[in-house]
Amino acid sequence: MKAMDSAFQAAAAMGITVCVATADHGSSDGVNDRGDHVDFPASSPHALACGGTGLQPSGSNFNEVVWNDSFGATGGGVSTVFPLPAWQNGLQLTRSSGGTAPLLNRGTPDVSGDADGASGWQVRVDGQNLFFFGTSAVAPLWAGLIARINATRGGPVGFINAVLYANPSALRDILQGNNGSFTATKGWDACTGLGSPNGAAVAALFGHARTS
Repeated sequence: MKAMDSAFQAAAAMGITVCVATADHGSSDGVNDRGDHVDFPASSPHALACGGTGLQPSGSNFNEVVWNDSFGATGGGVSTVFPLPAWQNGLQLTRSSGGTAPLLNRGTPDVSGDADGASGWQVRVDGQNLFFFGTSAVAPLWAGLIARINATRGGPVGFINAVLYANPSALRDILQGNNGSFTATKGWDACTGLGSPNGAAVAALFGHARTS
């Protein structure tokens, strides 16, 4: 874990944004000990941890909620290995059972996106249309958005976590649902992080790359 985290830190120094899924097994991460667990490498403080949202029909539109249905549930929680990054200072952890507590170690996810198995993503692979869902589809969603921002600005944004946490209004805050032990709330939470992307607003945070 330390070796991979060091590799992610080196990637950040080279301007590479590492996007990682938080997995699809809720706050337990699929461990059957009735405890809370986070998925690595999403829990690395040098990765952008990507959680999942679900889409609930509401008239002619949809409400975006925490992804937790018969297909799976977004991972998220608190690392027991990695300490609290500076850009997560002051955050609160809200539990489904009620009550809040200060976030003391690295919390995941940072961001989220549509992981709903009922909507999903149609992806063309080798001439075939395939169906994908889950947080493993959200990480490429964020990677694609960042690639477009890099191309537009003419240079890499690199490690973006601190900028996103300083500008949470660039994301759609998710206020409904839970992933088991943790529930959605205003601001960051251990289900959907800061929320799902408003692509134009996220892009506006980074402007144009500097030229020498």
